[in-house]
Amino acid sequence: MKKQPPLGVIILGAGASSRMGRPKLLLPWGNTSVIGHLIGQWRALDARQITIVCRPGDKKLGAELDQLGFSRSDRIENPHPALGMFSSILCAANWTGWKREIAVRAMVLGDQPHLRFETLRTVIRFQAGHPAAICQPEFDGHACHPVLLPRPAFEELKQTQAKTLKGFLEQTTCQLVKCSMEDPGLSLDLDTPEDYKRMKIHLAGTIH
Repeated sequence: MKKQPPLGVIILGAGASSRMGRPKLLLPWGNTSVIGHLIGQWRALDARQITIVCRPGDKKLGAELDQLGFSRSDRIENPHPALGMFSSILCAANWTGWKREIAVRAMVLGDQPHLRFETLRTVIRFQAGHPAAICQPEFDGHACHPVLLPRPAFEELKQTQAKTLKGFLEQTTCQLVKCSMEDPGLSLDLDTPEDYKRMKIHLAGTIH
């Protein structure tokens, strides 16, 4: 098994959570919050640097990150979050605070605390064996998140004319490698209070 290259993580947390009615990242999850679970999960996966893209002036999220001991120097502000998820990705791509040794970056949705630890580890290991490839899990014939980008592909984001992540992935010169695994959480969205209740009941086993 090839050694895992230095991994950086981008947690996309600048969404408005309008359908949920309250901030998704601050919802209770296990013995912490959704964001606390995500940070702990990626630390356990040996991420070298974890960042989070935030909305400007998000005091509640800021307070939760402070309580979790999450470094303020690893918080990336998206000044225009209404432009959507890809605007947060571009903010991360142009951010100057990355550690120089980071070779691969995982773009992580802020509302996927329900993914199995083994799913994420499998994707990371697969990417380590295909260091030039963009890698993302596949479920039921669909490419899912998180998306792992090697350094060259991540650097291409700075000049891309694409308007969406999907558009970028379709245009990139790097090979897109999809990993198949049985994790039904890959097809679930945490958008509404009903989604949250369902996940707490049926996916409690993934919270650790």
